[in-house]
Amino acid sequence: MDKKLIDRINQLARKSKTAEGLTDKEKEEQKVLREKYLQNFRSNFKNTLNSVVIVDKDGNRKPLISKEI
Repeated sequence: MDKKLIDRINQLARKSKTAEGLTDKEKEEQKVLREKYLQNFRSNFKNTLNSVVIVDKDGNRKPLISKEI
């Protein structure tokens, strides 16, 4: 994850909590940045789950099976 992206998300979050608040342009930027962050998080999480292997008591290794919801 890009450190600049996270820093900017945090900066906007801090500013939104002040009396000044965010401009409409900053609110839109915040929305876009949060969506990018979530997409990246979901992708990384899926990759992690895809690498999980279940080992039974006999030592047999089976990949974790994805269930579509």
